[in-house]
Amino acid sequence: MASTPSLPPIARRAAGDDPYAWLQERDTDAVLDYLKAENAYQEAQLADQAELREQLFEEIKGRIRETDLSLASPWGPWLYYTRTTAGDEYARHYRCPRPADDSPTVDEQHEQLLLDPNVLAEGGFLSLGAFSISPDQQRLAYSLDTNGEETYRLYIKELSSGAITELPFEQCDGSMTWANDSQTLFFGELDDTHRPWKLYRHRLGSDIAEPVFEETDGRFFLHCYRASSERQLILLLNSKTTSEAWVLDAETPLGDFTCLAPRVEDHEYYPDHGQLEGQWTWFIRSNQAGINFALYQAADTGQVPGREQWQTLIEHRQDSMLEGVTLNAQAYSLSLREGGLPIIEVHPQGAAAYRVQLPDAAYSLYISDSLEFDNPRIRLRYEALNRPAQVRQLSLADGAQVVLKETPVLGPFNADDYLSQRLWATAADGTQVPISLVQRRDTVGTATPLYLYGYGAYGESLDPWFSHARLSLLERGVAFAIAHVRGGGELGEAWYRAGKQEHKANTFSDFIACAEHLIEQQLTSPAQLVISGGSAGGLLIGAVLNQRPELFRAAIAEVPFVDVLNTMLDPDLPLTVTEYDEWGNPQEADVYARIKSYAPYENVSAQAYPATLVIAGYNDSRVQYWEAAKWVAKLRATRTDDHLLLLKTELGAGHGGMSGRYQGLRDVALEYGFVFKVLELV
Repeated sequence: MASTPSLPPIARRAAGDDPYAWLQERDTDAVLDYLKAENAYQEAQLADQAELREQLFEEIKGRIRETDLSLASPWGPWLYYTRTTAGDEYARHYRCPRPADDSPTVDEQHEQLLLDPNVLAEGGFLSLGAFSISPDQQRLAYSLDTNGEETYRLYIKELSSGAITELPFEQCDGSMTWANDSQTLFFGELDDTHRPWKLYRHRLGSDIAEPVFEETDGRFFLHCYRASSERQLILLLNSKTTSEAWVLDAETPLGDFTCLAPRVEDHEYYPDHGQLEGQWTWFIRSNQAGINFALYQAADTGQVPGREQWQTLIEHRQDSMLEGVTLNAQAYSLSLREGGLPIIEVHPQGAAAYRVQLPDAAYSLYISDSLEFDNPRIRLRYEALNRPAQVRQLSLADGAQVVLKETPVLGPFNADDYLSQRLWATAADGTQVPISLVQRRDTVGTATPLYLYGYGAYGESLDPWFSHARLSLLERGVAFAIAHVRGGGELGEAWYRAGKQEHKANTFSDFIACAEHLIEQQLTSPAQLVISGGSAGGLLIGAVLNQRPELFRAAIAEVPFVDVLNTMLDPDLPLTVTEYDEWGNPQEADVYARIKSYAPYENVSAQAYPATLVIAGYNDSRVQYWEAAKWVAKLRATRTDDHLLLLKTELGAGHGGMSGRYQGLRDVALEYGFVFKVLELV
């Protein structure tokens, strides 16, 4: 490897089928020297932007209310909330006595500090996993990841005295679930591939934990949670295509979990426990009648109901995906997806169902807080590309809405200055692919620089969201768009299945079709088009760069899953086996050929590529740092252009990047500065 800050590092090519496999030798001097050389080169190439990055950081920070109070959530005699303070990286957690008028008004004079992550972080990385108050509200169970590897330490805090006990367990997944005695905790353990696979039961005051359940199938994750009624504990085991649930009365935590319905391949079901017409009832969301899921109910008779006892409550709908169910003593609320948009349908006890009405054509909406089980209200989070997030309180009985809080945007801002649109591109096979677009109104009608974002995996939906930072793009005349490609969940389960396994090529051709549509409509041009994606979205970016590099001026790939073939061939790596249901098992010849045909690292060729910025996390357990490093090394050695190619590896971070809010803003400033440099906007 040869490098100076002014010249790109040239990685050594080793003998063998994979000349850059040596970059997988974690913690060796050769690997660390290479990553540090890449970091130094990146810093040198963007050194002329130091002033701009600082300007962007201050600009973005200036729009955010740095000292703010979250909306308080009631539980029993307390209100629980967080407070951010200017200069602090993390929000502090508090509670105060609940007002007699049942308002969410905080009594600052009598508040109690529950947890201060700023002290715990000590200036380094910190991720808070569990934050769980015991049912008697006397204790706080919390878990911490201090390096980004997503392996957690567990703690118990006595809220009356402030005494903290670290539990003597390792390789924990971060989950902590209370039984109703407020003395028994359940937590998960990670296996060697970083998969939650064992459930343990721990009694406070003891130094031991009893194993409760072990999941040996490498495709399945284990997760324990409290039911909405708070009367049942649910142990969920699920792969990407199949699930199985076991349940235990929360009043008898020393008992045994009982299986609700034994797993059957391709049957997914997700139980919860609540009330229906005044009776305790099991609610089960299941795909046994169709891929879009139906809702079933079974009376709670004290015995766990078998599958033959499930009764249809909401039938399967061909044009509507049932994504989730929220239970409350007053109603059950369905989270649906229709025509690429989220819908909330409320079924009040003893009254007609209704749908929540909203003002925008394209938006993000979900139930953010179901509050206490007996509360007659729930809270919704609503936002659009040009509308800051609102917390809306919904009266379940009549559908009345009140905006309790809107995320403030400090300084000059008017949502009507920005035009938000839903466009449709035509894919190669004729499929209509939705695009969400926002731009300044005064740029409408002219081709402008455009930042196109995509993901397209795991059935995840990229609903339009508001961003304080994005205003720095829009105010400089850069439009922003989201390509809702197949492989995501925006148009339901069928949309997801049409972009996975043997259909994965649709994800890439859809994204290309969206780019071409934006160009054909003269909204932008190849010389002005920047694309971006992270993780599985980084795979998308890498694939389309290989296929159509001439369409784009620049690309950003964050923690990109670009060495997909080699990763999927190694079952000892974290999470590989669980990913077979998404990508396929390349030990099978046809799957090997299919993945090899699109894997970004495998398909780098001698052609001109756009300017590219790649971000990796050294402690990332989901997408290993070497995927980005190997990809960049191969691009440097193979491409025919001399455009900017930069790799930044966060040596103290994981999959989510740096943990503090100001650190996150500096990361955004770096990426936006790169965009402005390449587009020659500064």
